[in-house]
Amino acid sequence: MRTAERELMARLPEGALMQRAAAGLAATCAELLGRVYGSRVVLLIGSGDNGGDALYAGARLARRGAGVTAVLLAPDRTHPGGLAALRRAGGAVTSGVPADGAGAAPRAVEELIGRADLVVDGIVGIGGKGGLRPDAAPLAALLRDSRAVVVAVDLPSGVEADTGEVLGEAVRADLTVTFGTHKPGLLIDPAREYAGSVRLVDIGLTLPAEAGLEALQHADVAARLPLPGAASDKYRRGVVGIAAGSARYPGAAVLAVSGALRGGAGAVRYVGPAGDAVIARFPETLVSDGGPARAGRVQAWVVGPGAGDDASAVAEVLAADVPVLVDADGLRLADRAAVRARTAPTLMTPHAGEAAALLGVPRETVEASRLSSARELARRYGATVLLKGATTLVADADGGPVRVNPTGTAWLATAGSGDVLSGLAGSLLAAGLSPLDAGSVAAYLHGLAGRFAADGAPAGAHDVAEALPEAWRDVRV
Repeated sequence: MRTAERELMARLPEGALMQRAAAGLAATCAELLGRVYGSRVVLLIGSGDNGGDALYAGARLARRGAGVTAVLLAPDRTHPGGLAALRRAGGAVTSGVPADGAGAAPRAVEELIGRADLVVDGIVGIGGKGGLRPDAAPLAALLRDSRAVVVAVDLPSGVEADTGEVLGEAVRADLTVTFGTHKPGLLIDPAREYAGSVRLVDIGLTLPAEAGLEALQHADVAARLPLPGAASDKYRRGVVGIAAGSARYPGAAVLAVSGALRGGAGAVRYVGPAGDAVIARFPETLVSDGGPARAGRVQAWVVGPGAGDDASAVAEVLAADVPVLVDADGLRLADRAAVRARTAPTLMTPHAGEAAALLGVPRETVEASRLSSARELARRYGATVLLKGATTLVADADGGPVRVNPTGTAWLATAGSGDVLSGLAGSLLAAGLSPLDAGSVAAYLHGLAGRFAADGAPAGAHDVAEALPEAWRDVRV
């Protein structure tokens, strides 16, 4: 971002780029306010360019009749042009620095925020590290108790722009107006939860072709979906094998098969102790009484959902020379050296707890640093890793761009949801997608199906599976 901004600023009149950002920010704030005239707006201003963006945007709102007050956290280092513009427009200025340099915010600032209709967070930008400084931290606490709409400039102050980590006190925004491109911290938990809704404003930057993080959209997913041709038959479309379920967890097998049947492969083979339950629910499934090595030819395997303690099936699947997805109990039972030794593609799909066990760290470490954890898992095991959670990440072992899934709903946090996802992703593997594409496309469709199935109410994993065709059609429209 900084490189792209410098290159563009060298071709533009001085201040033009900041004015573009301020115009987009002001327009968004005006839209949120509805009636700008007579509204009360507070700007929280640090020493960087985000503060300048906020000041220029505040000047635009003041010229439209809003009562705008800038709270300066670094009075000696405030953007001079933005401050002058706000004052010319009739805006007010006050200090936000506590009398003792830390502790509580000044009483006047508390009152301003308490009466505000909208607060603009321009404290720090993408260069901020380690949470808010002690003099700014009290403002974040005030905002949590305020009735005002909170709009962050570029990203919420205090979150880590590059990783999505939150290492201290940070602002919780209702909406973030970001410029040029999305920052990783706006897409990855826990920082994503601080960003609220995100609106991207194009300010004319030319960015590198390859980013560190990617979020597929409908068109990207549609371009990757496996579609049958006139000459297709069930075998040409791919056969996925499902080694899942146990006497204790037969439902995991049923749910994994339900996802696989809706994932684009032409046929699904099932091996395991839940064959009767699977065939009763899905009579089109090819059920085998033997182990994975005797099930017949497949183009990909899914192993692990609800497998209990059956390590033999996991070992047989890992020995197969086809793409393999390892999930749930399979992650616990798999010989880790065997995973690393595989030459065919491997896709691992842990949640945070399973990832923590694989990495040998506390679960809290994975949850606090999801991006680095996914990358480290992929590197350590030589596999593609789909790290499940509120934001699902898919990382390749080659260190390329990590994909973050933009779909989903909190209602997907339900038993069996991951089994459906595993079957779906395994079917996409069998249909010929790479592990990176299979994982990210499956996560996208699964998240979208979750939204359709829930529609604001609780939904079970079987509901999500049944909504997959609707998600598929929605992506292709």
